[in-house]
This record gives sequence, C-alpha cells and structure tokens, in this order.
Amino acid sequence: RRQKKTASHVMMELENAKDCSQAGKPLFCPSHPTEELRLFCELCDQPVCRDCIVDRHQQHPCDFTSNAIHRHGDALRELLKSTQHHVGTLEGVLNQIDNMGSAVRSRTEAVATEICLFASGYVKAIEEHRDQLLKQLEDLKVQKENLLHLQKAQLQQLLLDMRTGMEFTERLLTSGSDLEILITKGVVASRLAKLNNTAYNTHPSADDGIQFSPQERAGKCCGYEVFGVILNKVVDPARCTLHGEDLHNARQNQMTGFTLLCNDTTGERMGRGGEAVWVTISHKDKRDCAVKPTVCDNGDGTYHISYSPEEPGLYAVCVYVKGQHVQGSPFTLTVKNKFRKHQGVFHCCTFCSSGGQKTARCACGGTMPGGYQGCGHGHKGHPGCPHWSCCGQVKKSLECLEGPPRDTSERSLLRTVVL
Repeated sequence: RRQKKTASHVMMELENAKDCSQAGKPLFCPSHPTEELRLFCELCDQPVCRDCIVDRHQQHPCDFTSNAIHRHGDALRELLKSTQHHVGTLEGVLNQIDNMGSAVRSRTEAVATEICLFASGYVKAIEEHRDQLLKQLEDLKVQKENLLHLQKAQLQQLLLDMRTGMEFTERLLTSGSDLEILITKGVVASRLAKLNNTAYNTHPSADDGIQFSPQERAGKCCGYEVFGVILNKVVDPARCTLHGEDLHNARQNQMTGFTLLCNDTTGERMGRGGEAVWVTISHKDKRDCAVKPTVCDNGDGTYHISYSPEEPGLYAVCVYVKGQHVQGSPFTLTVKNKFRKHQGVFHCCTFCSSGGQKTARCACGGTMPGGYQGCGHGHKGHPGCPHWSCCGQVKKSLECLEGPPRDTSERSLLRTVVL
C-alpha cells in the first residue's frame, strides 16, 4: 500500500484467499477505484471503466467485456491448441532423446567389446607375424652361414693342396738331384697345373644383404592384413640391363628415353625400387654440352630415364647403379637433327601433277625427253613409283633428306608445292 502503483489494489492474506475466490466478483479500475471494469479498449488491449473512456481512451474503439471475450477467447484457444501441440511434440522428442541416450550407451558398450576383440586379435596376429619373421630371418642366417662354411671348407682344402704342392716342389728343386727332378717332373707339373686351373670364387658366396621393409604388405595373418617383409635380394650392377627402341638413337629437341631393369646377384628381377641410379649424358665433341636426364623410379625394379637433347651429334651415356656401370654402359647415343618435313608434293610424275606444264621442275633431279624439265613415267631419273618431288623419297612417312635444290626457281617450286 505504500507504492503508488499498488496503493489501490485489494490485498488479502494467502490463508484467507484459499476459501475466497475472486470469480464472479466485480473488478474495479485501478485509476478509478469506484468504477467497475466493464469495457475493453481494443486499441490499448486492456479493460477500462467508463471514466477511463472519457479521460484517456476517448475516441478509442471500445466494447463491453462480454462481447470482446468471444473474440479474444477464441484467439487464446487457438494459441492454446498450438501450444499443446508443441508440448506433445517436445515431450515426444524428450522421450526419443532419452531412448537414444540409452541406445548410445548400449551401442558404445557393444563397440567397445568389438574394439577389444579386434585389438586382441590384431595383437595376436602381429605377434605371430613377428615370430614368422624372426624364424625366416634365422633360416636365412643359417642358409647363408652354411654357404659360407662350405665355401670356406673348399677354399681351405684348395689352399692346403696348393701349399703341399708348393712345399713338395720347393723341396724337390732345392734338395732333389737332377735325375729325381726329371723323374718326378711330369707328376709335379701335372699336379701344379691342375691346382692352377681349379676355378674358385674370389668373393664370398653369400652376402649380408638382409633388409627389413616395414611398409611393404606381407599378406594376411589370422585374418588380419600385416606389414613388414624381409628383403634378401641385393642388386648387382653387372646384371642390370638397358632396354628401349631408341636406346642408341634420338632426335634433336624431342623427348625420348629408355628403361633400366635391375636384377639381383642371381639374375632375377629385384621387384622393388629404391636403388641409387645415376645417369650422365655428355656430348663427345662439345665439353660444355650435356643433357640432364630425369630418372623415374617405377617401384618394381625398373627405372625410366627420359631426356631431350638440344644439340645433334654423338653422346656418351653412362648408367650407374650404386656407383658401378650397368651392363652395356657406357654406350654411344646418336642424336639426329630435328625431323625435316617435305617441301614438295608426293606425286607420280611432275608433268602429270602440274597439269601438263612443260616448264614444271622436279626437285628429285629426274628428266624426260622432249625438253621437259620435270621427271616422267619410266624416263631417266624417275624411280618408277610415286615419290616426293623435293627429295625423291618413295615413302610418305620418311623425312626429307635433302630439301629443295638451290637451282630450283622460287616460282616453279611454289607451283610444285601447291600442286
């Protein structure tokens, strides 16, 4: 009651309000306490009394509350229905959220079980693959050691035989008489010659070329794909070969190339890349003229070398693998001039192709009787078949070797080209 806005309000204790309802009791205007709120101002959207209409709501559209309640009550009912619909939708969504939360928890537990099973199986597969790799490595070590032991035993026996033969021969030459030397000369010489002709390998029969490639696929183990293989092959530059149709020939300013095939010590293809391949292409006559090649590792034991020479002539090509020449290296490369196109026409007879012009000339040099300047069928200089008028070549696909002769007039040459 001390506030201006609530001074005229009717106050009631909460305990008394439980038994006393305001329904059906008249409500009075807060601005005019003695006037009952019986009217409704449509413009201000609030209940008013008669004094309010005269005072502040003059000229405002007003109506009795009993009439206005129908319109505004219907609007509230529509909003109520819409709100009730949203309430039902929200309750359904909340139920779905709760159900989805339960489903997420259940699915998470199931996936966690799958992950544990997968991880345990994967670990088992990796461990089994590890054991297989270690066994393979041990077998490889035993195999190489056996080869080395066998080679060592053979060489030791050969060395012992040679030392025995040398000692016997030296003793014979120093202590034996002339007759003894002559008697045993044949046997001793035969023995020493046989020892000298015995073939043996000057290099160890096995190498230490054992590598582990963790990125390479190793197939499946226990149903899981595993990686990591043991590589035993070692590239042998002397067994690497060069291949290509244009290995020894090239054209000026044209991209060409060849292929290097890497093999191991047994002559088998390496089947993998990663080798140190180095190629040099240098001009034999011009020191400062060199071609920079491009080496492409195909990853399967082959390497494609491409280049584009800018100057014609003879080039020396060197191909190295691990710093050593491969088989066929170095070799000579012949670079020809740029492909020369024909300047004339491909015809059977200059006289015929010129429409019977007796002054038409043919650059092939052929002549015909009657003072004609061009070549003709079966006459002197005619090749007996269609040919290029500029150089006499009998095939269309061949390049022009000579070009138009110097003594050919420009007018006749242009006429021949047009024809």
